[in-house]
Amino acid sequence: MSAEIIIVKPDKCVGCNSCVRTCPAPEANITKMLEDGRFVTTVNPDKCITCGECVRNCAHGARDYIDDTDACMQRLSRGERLIVLATPAIKTVFPTKWKGVLDWFKKKGCLIFDVSFGADICTWAHLRAIETKKVGNVITQPCAAIVKYIEIYQPKLLYNLSPIHSPISCAVTYIKKYLKYNNPIAVLTPCIAKKTEFTETGLVDFNVTFNKLSEYFDRNGIKIPINGSDEFEYHFDDRQGQVGAVYPRPGGLRDNIWLHDPDINITTSEGVHKVYPELDMYAQMPEFKHPEVFDVLSCEFGCNVGPASGTKQTVFDVMASMREIEKEAKTRRKTGVFRGGEDKLFKKFDEELKLSDFVRSYKPSTPTPLPTERQLDAVFEMMGKHTEEDRNYNCHACGYRSCREMAIAICRGLNTVDNCIVHAKRVLTARHSELTAQHELLSEITNECLDLSNKLKDDLKSISSNMNTIGESTSKTSDRANVVNDLLSNVIDFCKDNSTMDASSVSQLIEILETTLDAFKALDDNVNTTNESSEVIRNSISEISGLVDNINESLRRTESVSVR
Repeated sequence: MSAEIIIVKPDKCVGCNSCVRTCPAPEANITKMLEDGRFVTTVNPDKCITCGECVRNCAHGARDYIDDTDACMQRLSRGERLIVLATPAIKTVFPTKWKGVLDWFKKKGCLIFDVSFGADICTWAHLRAIETKKVGNVITQPCAAIVKYIEIYQPKLLYNLSPIHSPISCAVTYIKKYLKYNNPIAVLTPCIAKKTEFTETGLVDFNVTFNKLSEYFDRNGIKIPINGSDEFEYHFDDRQGQVGAVYPRPGGLRDNIWLHDPDINITTSEGVHKVYPELDMYAQMPEFKHPEVFDVLSCEFGCNVGPASGTKQTVFDVMASMREIEKEAKTRRKTGVFRGGEDKLFKKFDEELKLSDFVRSYKPSTPTPLPTERQLDAVFEMMGKHTEEDRNYNCHACGYRSCREMAIAICRGLNTVDNCIVHAKRVLTARHSELTAQHELLSEITNECLDLSNKLKDDLKSISSNMNTIGESTSKTSDRANVVNDLLSNVIDFCKDNSTMDASSVSQLIEILETTLDAFKALDDNVNTTNESSEVIRNSISEISGLVDNINESLRRTESVSVR
């Protein structure tokens, strides 16, 4: 399991796929959909080449990296005497403060060495290896991201990958084997990927990147003085390098070799969207078509604007500085060690150095096999891509260069069907059509309910009107019954008091009148009961009418939402 170098902050990831789009390593990113529906892309450290392009291109701050700045500073705080190597890019990243940065480390008791000198050794070693046929056609390896890519994704190219150490590792080897220092070593770099080289070779203890170093200075209130001098010389604890100082720019190694042998066939390539496809192409080409030297860098404008440089310099600023650095280095080369047509520095290297000391080995990986066509067909079907046209839609929204690459990633468990925008749009369209049909049906039901509700309301109005008529009738009947009741009572009283009438006849009349009176009392009681019932019915009708109004209002709201 590789150490985690590129890190992800999931809470800041918006699923824009920018990291996937810019990443040259096909298996480095793993995209998953969370329970809340968000897509988050994490990193597989075993497949990541730590080129840093995702860190450079993430606009949301979801990607960052880990270096050794804090660990280095802890060792310094304990009073340990470290060896600090400065890569030549320090002059372009800190154009007015690079000497001040080195002076700060020197005041902490550190020994300061120049990686440019290691670059000069690197050039010498390549030339001697080519001249003595110890190597064939080679791919240069100062770029650690390139090395990692070949180890993981193109192990067959390890045969071509130059066995000569990088400028940093050449410098460290020289310091340890020839100067006999064994202090812990920190290197100031603009490169995230250098940590992988240091881990594999075991030569360097701390990768201190310029960006994290600047953050450390700011966090601790450390002010680095501005250097007023335009000179590029510095009092290192050993020799300062020469034209090796131009290695950080594109074609730097090539131009160093051509200073000594302009007839060597050298091709260059830089930038993640160019160099890695060309490496894949190189792997498919026959050996006789390969240049003698394929000089490659992951960063488009070289190490000077590496992903861990933190530089605010434009590429034009950087290249202008590099031109001045190159002029100064070539002047020193001519006046100091280049006399009588003989390169005194390389002659010294021939006398003092052993080529085999500056050779390294590599750690190949077993590439992940490609899915079968049957497996890809199954994924395409899941994505709803049934035709060749569908399978070559290639909209790039997922971050991959083609639908096929996306399907391969899904097969490998590195992505999900739901992250295909074409698939998602089709699913949404189907769901929208289904919802539209449901809304149309709901609208029909709602309209029917509204019609029935309005009819019910009309019926309630009719019932209420009839109840009012009944109420009026029962009220009049009650009044008339009371009049008749009073009249009958008076007649009965009259009959009882009138002695002139026949007693038997009076008795019969009184019985008839009393029976009639009882009937009118019952009628009056029924009228009162009817009035009471009518009032209850009216109240019920009023409540029902209110409920119908509420139903109508709810139905109208439902219809309105359905239309929207």
